[in-house]
Amino acid sequence: MKTIEGPWVNLAENQALRVDGKGRFDFFWVRMPDGFPGLILRLTADIEEVRPLPKLKNVGVFYRVVEGSNCWCLTLSETTHLDLFETLCRDVVSAGEQAADLQGAVGRAVRRAMRWHHLMRGGKQGMPLEIQRGLIGELAFLRELVDIVGPSKAVEAWKGPDDSAKDFELPGVFFEVKARRSAAHPRIRISSEAQLMDIADARLFLRVQDVDTSLDADGNNLKDHVERTAALFEDDIAALDVWEQRLAESPYVEDAVELERGWHLGGARLFEVADGFPRIVPPLPLGTEELAYSIRLDACAEFETNADLQELISGRRENV
Repeated sequence: MKTIEGPWVNLAENQALRVDGKGRFDFFWVRMPDGFPGLILRLTADIEEVRPLPKLKNVGVFYRVVEGSNCWCLTLSETTHLDLFETLCRDVVSAGEQAADLQGAVGRAVRRAMRWHHLMRGGKQGMPLEIQRGLIGELAFLRELVDIVGPSKAVEAWKGPDDSAKDFELPGVFFEVKARRSAAHPRIRISSEAQLMDIADARLFLRVQDVDTSLDADGNNLKDHVERTAALFEDDIAALDVWEQRLAESPYVEDAVELERGWHLGGARLFEVADGFPRIVPPLPLGTEELAYSIRLDACAEFETNADLQELISGRRENV
């Protein structure tokens, strides 16, 4: 049996020890059948598995049946990183224990592990400027939605981090958000043939947000924008859980933020994507896929609308 220190020091293989006797949820230190250290959260039959799961170097993250109960598991395969793994586990437990119920606990545990994934994956190279610009544009729209539909519905509608074809999905109305430099050539980049594809029984809008950046003390940096948005969910625990999941799945890496880089929101334009809108949609010619292309905004002029966002979402206006 491998010699392991920390909370696993006195555990035999296949043996478990509750992390906190006073804890609200069943987190256990375990020695896996192969002798490696692990952490498990024991689930009940009514708990849904939260996915996607993060992929961490030398750390396994998975669901497994243990003694008849489904469990969410973390395991370490390289014991030279034991101290860091213990820190990860204790951070995950701390996050999970803040949940209101077991379903929330597994969600928080997965999302905290996902934050570690992004932290160790990203570094200073993890956030190109255009990726940051796009995130700023989505956060700006998300804040507007909170004012209209409330925090829970707004953050549930934010699908961008899930790699969905549309950035925001609300009943009967979808929004694709694009961010651009205000002084750039007036065109936007469409990254797939599905982005502007029609949705049955729904309207689709393209929102183009001007977002400029500079290395100065003026304006909010990316972390400021994230924290400003996060504050909108603090009083709604369910919305906060979804926010943390979405943020963990986004490209955001807090340690990669340039604190001196300000991001400035400019004007936003709204276009309804309807028949005649300049776009390429399926079906594509046989053998072609993953199409990306650009659209000139001047070619979209007849589709631009000044419609009130609240009226669009509420469905009170049939024609724009």
